[in-house]
Amino acid sequence: MLRFTGLAGVAAAFSSSLAACGGPASTNATGSTADSITAVVGYGNNQTWDPLQTASAFSMAAILHTYESLVEGDPITREPYAGLARELPEDVSGTTFEVVLRDGAKWHDGQPVTADDVVFTFTRALDPTENVLVRTFLTPWLKGVAKVDDKTVKFSLNQAFPYVLQRLQTIKICPRHVFDGRWADAISGKVVGSGPYKVVEQAPLSFTRFEKFDDYNGPRPAVYKKMLWNSIVEASPRVAKISGARPAAQIAENIPPANAEQLQADGRTVQFANGGNNLWLMFNTTHAPFDNKLVRQALHHAIDREKMIKVGLKGKGSPGTSFINPKLPESQPAANDLSHDPDKAKDLLRQAGIANLSVTLSTTNTTLVADCVNVIKEGWDAIGVTTTLDTQDTKALFSKLDSGFDFQVVATTQNAQQFGNDPDLQVRYYYAGSGVVPKYARWAGPDQQRLMSLLDEAAAETDAGKRDKTTRKVLDLLADQAVVYPLVFTQLGTAWDPKAISGVRAQGYPGINLNQAKPGSSA
Repeated sequence: MLRFTGLAGVAAAFSSSLAACGGPASTNATGSTADSITAVVGYGNNQTWDPLQTASAFSMAAILHTYESLVEGDPITREPYAGLARELPEDVSGTTFEVVLRDGAKWHDGQPVTADDVVFTFTRALDPTENVLVRTFLTPWLKGVAKVDDKTVKFSLNQAFPYVLQRLQTIKICPRHVFDGRWADAISGKVVGSGPYKVVEQAPLSFTRFEKFDDYNGPRPAVYKKMLWNSIVEASPRVAKISGARPAAQIAENIPPANAEQLQADGRTVQFANGGNNLWLMFNTTHAPFDNKLVRQALHHAIDREKMIKVGLKGKGSPGTSFINPKLPESQPAANDLSHDPDKAKDLLRQAGIANLSVTLSTTNTTLVADCVNVIKEGWDAIGVTTTLDTQDTKALFSKLDSGFDFQVVATTQNAQQFGNDPDLQVRYYYAGSGVVPKYARWAGPDQQRLMSLLDEAAAETDAGKRDKTTRKVLDLLADQAVVYPLVFTQLGTAWDPKAISGVRAQGYPGINLNQAKPGSSA
């Protein structure tokens, strides 16, 4: 899920080497001027920085400022525009098209961006041996990418695909001369992109520092000469950074709903956005009785989602009545909404022949999960299921899962919308390739095969109406099986000082995007 790799020691060395090469001294504030900005991100910067591998909220947000895709998109709507491409390809409705690179594009080390870099990137992205995270988003539609000349590449498709321009946004082009045979450097924090900002210092679990890349000539030039992003996982110190009459930071994300009123009283703008962020349950389908869909359904029906929204999310969320957030236009209702029904939950357990069930629920320790997990326990206890909570750091939990930990049920948060909005991507992120279902839940058999067949059928359908009908079958199957399924979708909050910054929006996935920011009223 998060592609965790030990970063602390290597990145600490990386930080020191940058400083030795003339990087700025380590501090956690830049001051508030039109030339610099301090931001707060509520996730660790100590996970992988490999652009083709990471799902780390901090890394992904930073990568949007430091790397480029051939096609970029609006951070909210994903409306495409030319990134490293000179212009959008004229016609992507068939099975071949060409992309020409932007003239004069350079890497942060001054080397030119070439077609070889594009081919190098997509070759790795498609390699089944590498099996990087983004490969999930390219199969089954993309066959390969070939060099035409130094500035042009040709895409060959297995089939026409309706989301080509959106899906190209997920692939950040990487420099061959830097990372060929040296992807460990990217994993541990080395950043050499072609985007408007370059990373000049990394301090794991503390901050990442950026500077404007003067040779950038693309459509979103750097707004600030310097950026400092603080990594603050705990809610209280994160909120404190953006609080008061003279806040230390000008923008902060992952704002708890309980703090919104206080921040507004301090003069901050606070916005919440619907998106793909969800708290889900994942069942180990190789560990009885969780291989039985009736047991999985029962445990879902036992949970009061509305209470979870009220108590845990302070009203800033919606129940998981479909696999895709019902607040989003891409969603459709599922036949089984898995709504709170304790009597039905008990009956399903009886049908499954299960009595005196004991469950160990493994959870991550983020604020959002901690605020909601007791509602899960209350619901399960109420139907006679003995529940033990096993709470630990996110990295620690997924390291255990990576090592083959025989878990029973996991509750944590995830958000496919970091990568895109379309229904195919929203499902494949979890259920295909290196997603959590094949990797950890280990779901297999006829129903799993039917799901993948339906996904492929929808992806190959060029008629939008027919594609929606097939997608509805996908959503019904996901609710029926409930291997990984959302309990609630959370609104994500962002706060900023309007005197210091404007042109920013809350987004429905973790992180911030400052590529269109502007100085505020007093900057």
